[in-house]
Amino acid sequence: MTSSDLERDLGLYSAVTLSMGAMIGGGIFVLPAIAYKKAGPAVVAAYLLAGLLVLPNALSKAEMATAMPEDGGTYLYIDRAMGPLFGTIAGIGVWFSLVFKSAFALVGLGAYLLLLVSIPAGVVKLLALGLGALVVLLNIVGTEQSGTVQGVLVGLVVVVLGGYVLGGMPAIGATQFSPFLTHGTVGVITATAFVFVSYAGIGEVASVAEEITEPGRTIPQAMLLSIGAMMLIYTAVVGVVVGVVDSETLVHGGPGGGSSLTPMADAAGTVFGGIGITVVSVTAVLALTSMANAGVLGTSRFLLAMSRDSLLPEPLGEINSRFLTPVRSVLVTGAVLLALIAFVPVVELAKLASAFLILVFSLENLSVIVFRESDVEFYTPEFTSPGYPVVQLVGVAGGIVLITQLGMVSILGAMGIITASALWYLLYGRSRTDRTGALVTLLRQRGESDQSTEDVPVTSTQEQD
Repeated sequence: MTSSDLERDLGLYSAVTLSMGAMIGGGIFVLPAIAYKKAGPAVVAAYLLAGLLVLPNALSKAEMATAMPEDGGTYLYIDRAMGPLFGTIAGIGVWFSLVFKSAFALVGLGAYLLLLVSIPAGVVKLLALGLGALVVLLNIVGTEQSGTVQGVLVGLVVVVLGGYVLGGMPAIGATQFSPFLTHGTVGVITATAFVFVSYAGIGEVASVAEEITEPGRTIPQAMLLSIGAMMLIYTAVVGVVVGVVDSETLVHGGPGGGSSLTPMADAAGTVFGGIGITVVSVTAVLALTSMANAGVLGTSRFLLAMSRDSLLPEPLGEINSRFLTPVRSVLVTGAVLLALIAFVPVVELAKLASAFLILVFSLENLSVIVFRESDVEFYTPEFTSPGYPVVQLVGVAGGIVLITQLGMVSILGAMGIITASALWYLLYGRSRTDRTGALVTLLRQRGESDQSTEDVPVTSTQEQD
């Protein structure tokens, strides 16, 4: 094995827990009360709908991952389909969004730490920074070690969540769900767009495809198992939260009279008492740490893949000969993660992360169509998405609807990321690559087909006779 190789040491269980670990975090421990303010009791349906709208992307991503089992995930697929300009935009944008998501996870655990110990707010941020540094170190040491920790953490969290749901269901009050559509259908769609980021981790397993054993079989299984499990977990847990905690606490029980940042602990206190709050708070810390770990592991591979394609400086693509991990990519990702925790109010950027991820997920669905229609030689996936192309088109249409519900600030923020990424490509990457995407091949094929049609001589009926 050379220093440029990555170890294939993540099996199915590690792949599933990596994906789930990237999803079990702020989306379930922090966001439910904030989303409740937008949709009322129908927030339960919003989580389920968000999962259904992510499903087309999961199928598309699984197909492309088995055709290109290389690290880079989203960046790699869009780059090879649409070309390096779109690849740069997708790579940098998703990297930023998912690093933010990891920072959000580490900052979000502060509210749960305050339920466990009485510490000043400044110390909470220092603890978040310490956990962030630990996560970065873990990802430098090795993927196998990181995957093992991930498996243990996610396993513990799922067990606790199962007990939470089973214990909380008898305490659910039917009146809590009446009326159900307090904010109408628009409220449900708005909440769906807001919690969409909760499922963003579905792509983490594809981002480390080079480190997955038997990727053609493992990746599709891991992605479909993880999204199915998370749809069930989100719907059940949020159902308990809404069914147990009164609306006043959810909407105004947080700091400064805002939405509660610890909705699961609120429900646990009602059902299980003080011990429930403690168990849920400890679980939240574990889950949010797990999300940050999965985020650093997956997002650092975007930088690795882009460096290999000369769209980022070459040193970011080097694999450390001792640890067999992309140490420089991990360090850059970790540095941005710690900077976000220290200086940026990351909670306010949740909508921006959702907006950009929805846009990129739509591009991935289109990428499958481009690959299939262009019939490029290298695209021979071991798994093919069922329902093509209807499934992909539904995913694109759903994404467009959701983006319109996130507000102008989020849309402008996403446009800012797109502009900055495009400028980086024009000033740095364009002169270093002459690669074209499958889209160019498809357009050439269509152009040649049209030209052939025009060149066919038109004959009259008499001449034919």
